[in-house]
Amino acid sequence: MSKALIAMSGGVDSSVAAMLMKEEGFDCIGCTMKLFEGSEEEKSEKACCSLDCVEDARNVAGKLSIPYYVFNFKDEFKNCVIDKFISCYEEGRTPNPCIDCNRFLKFKKLMVRAEELGCDVVVTGHYARVEYDEQNGKYLLKKGLDESKDQSYVLYSLTQDQLAHIRFPLGKYHKTEVRALAEKWNFVNANRPDSQDICFVPDGDYAKVIERYTGKTFPKGEYVDLEGKPMGEHKGIIHYTIGQHKGLGVAFGEPKYVCKIDVENNRVVLGRNEDLFTNVAIVEDFNWISGEEPKEPVPCSAKVRYKQKEQSGTAEVLPNGRVKITFDEPQRAITAGQAAVLYDGDTVIGGGTIVGTEE
Repeated sequence: MSKALIAMSGGVDSSVAAMLMKEEGFDCIGCTMKLFEGSEEEKSEKACCSLDCVEDARNVAGKLSIPYYVFNFKDEFKNCVIDKFISCYEEGRTPNPCIDCNRFLKFKKLMVRAEELGCDVVVTGHYARVEYDEQNGKYLLKKGLDESKDQSYVLYSLTQDQLAHIRFPLGKYHKTEVRALAEKWNFVNANRPDSQDICFVPDGDYAKVIERYTGKTFPKGEYVDLEGKPMGEHKGIIHYTIGQHKGLGVAFGEPKYVCKIDVENNRVVLGRNEDLFTNVAIVEDFNWISGEEPKEPVPCSAKVRYKQKEQSGTAEVLPNGRVKITFDEPQRAITAGQAAVLYDGDTVIGGGTIVGTEE
């Protein structure tokens, strides 16, 4: 009998994933990753990894009669996720810590633990699909059938070897079906709200978390326009991200948007909404799902933020290894630190981290 290690966050999705794997005949082990310490963090019902979530995961594992463990990955989480999150904001970029958690914790650290436990596969509650292409001898990462819940964007870093040992049981389900299954099986978390917040920033106040972790305060500086003309005072660069409109704290007489964060001079550059549009994204640390870098430009669709609909364009590998994505139509607020992910229909081609809009 094949063995499966189920990553159980305490939410309904991973709980149903565990039950589906058991019904499929796998010898299942449930686990929760303990990722951070905190009291305020653990109060939010919308954040994963709270104490309540651990108890719900343990309850479901008991109902399924499968072993359950809590793994302490706090050091790895701080080094690979929190520290990177902080440095991104300090450098004027906008990170996506959930991508790093998937990359370094769920599908790296947890896969090592699975191997140690003799498990054949790691299972999560992501809404995505893995298929094997017999013709090309490659694994494919595909969107979940429920487009409104599709999570393929945050999984672009997966490799062929990882895809061979991963299962996403929910990829063929819609969320309403998953909730119905949880209610059918009387899971304690059948109606638990979906986690919406970053687990270590449950109230959305990124700046407060950064100041607490670093022990630093970030000095005020100038707002300037695109020509460098002073426009007022900002409250510290970690409070801003490209495209931001609300919370600027100064009345300008017309809508202004953050167009650039000038870390070197501690300035936040403001402009009009139309100043945010560009056709090009430059991407580094790119992962091609096939494991093969294309020799010619690739027609594709791409998105530069999680909730965006893919936009048509072309991707080409530059001599320095970075990837240049040229969109057919200008895109708004392409932001350094965020991910750009390429698609061919419902199949992920690959993705990487945006570094800017010009080489």
